[in-house]
Amino acid sequence: MSYGQGRDRGGFGGFRSSKPAPVETGKEYDVSITEISRRGDGIAKIEGFIIFVSGAKVGQQAKIKIIDVAPRFAKAEIVDGSSSEETSSEETASE
Repeated sequence: MSYGQGRDRGGFGGFRSSKPAPVETGKEYDVSITEISRRGDGIAKIEGFIIFVSGAKVGQQAKIKIIDVAPRFAKAEIVDGSSSEETSSEETASE
């Protein structure tokens, strides 16, 4: 017998596989990037569900497309950039 090594080990963790993810592969969502992961991806959350967004920056508002959904997180890519002033300053710099 192995005591204390079951699946029910307290209230830690986020989503469980029994609860469906609030996002679906292939769908687009409008999000705010609130953090940066250790690997440098932007982090957004929908209903507390973590979404790693490649190439995103903190404070960025973006439309993303979900490319992969795992039980506790999803991965996404930016479809439509941010509403920040970075875009307009880059356009004027290239003129």
